[in-house]
Amino acid sequence: MKKILLIEDNADVRENTAEILELAKFQVITAANGKIGVDMAIKEKPDLIICDIMMPELDGYGVLHMLGRQTETASIPFIFLTAKTERADIRKGMEMGADDYLTKPFDDIELLNAIETRFRKNDLVKKEFANSSTGIAQFLDGAAQLKLISDERETTSYKKKASIYSEGHRPLYLYYVVSGKVKTYRTNDDGKELITGMYKDGDFVGYIALLEESLYKDSAEALEGTELMLIPKSDFTQLVNSNPEISKKFIRMLANNVSERETQLVKLAYNSLRKRVADALVLINNRYKKNEGDTPLIQISREDLANIVGTATESLIRTLSDFKSEGLITIQEGKITVKNESKLANMMN
Repeated sequence: MKKILLIEDNADVRENTAEILELAKFQVITAANGKIGVDMAIKEKPDLIICDIMMPELDGYGVLHMLGRQTETASIPFIFLTAKTERADIRKGMEMGADDYLTKPFDDIELLNAIETRFRKNDLVKKEFANSSTGIAQFLDGAAQLKLISDERETTSYKKKASIYSEGHRPLYLYYVVSGKVKTYRTNDDGKELITGMYKDGDFVGYIALLEESLYKDSAEALEGTELMLIPKSDFTQLVNSNPEISKKFIRMLANNVSERETQLVKLAYNSLRKRVADALVLINNRYKKNEGDTPLIQISREDLANIVGTATESLIRTLSDFKSEGLITIQEGKITVKNESKLANMMN
């Protein structure tokens, strides 16, 4: 049961609000002024604090400031509850670190929705996600206060090999893969491609350029018939800037994801061809899986697979033929099935 600390000097408001929260199955502790509230917050470690601004002895701003200096209370979600509605008061509270601001009088639904939103965001910050495109997609989807993914948004269809965006262009959208598959790639001066990422349904594409407010450093292309949801840049920016904790966690995830990609590039540079092809097959196999334990048919051109591995197409084909004869994969009508993922993953260099 979630514990909420309610700091309110007006007895009627305090009792009525506490009753609403208890009916909603929250554990409620109350304080009649700011000084008592600070002491109770440090002692009880509530999951959320609702605090009036105008109070004797210590006002709500003072409460937020004092709790923000304590390591054990600084990250507790904080909602101001007040009759003050001037823009300057709202801005001051939010700049100090308040998570939300409710004005009196308020209705039950408004209060409970604000609380549930805070809990969702706080749980999201604590939750661990994989440092991968899938993990980042799950994080972005869960973080959305305004929902990034919505049935109300239009989708756009792309044919196989259709360009989605190009290196050097300015980003206008965040792309969500509704169905199909997308590759991102960079091209060197000789026109040779290096595939930097592969995305499937449920993944977001193109968020790094949006976050950096820079031009695209790679290009994106549909690997097959693909349907994308185009999310305006402004909606993505609003999400990232809506909560400092969410922004920090998102940036940490991106940093870890970039670190993993750098590790993959080192492997491309120094691993043997067999090891690189094996790693690429394991990577792609996991990207094609819908559920753990699936054995998907990998449908990818030999040219694209060679661009992931960083080798000539002819060398890739010879290595695939070796893997087939060794019983590690099967190939039927150009589609690859991984038969022994463990041996591929643990192949010696």
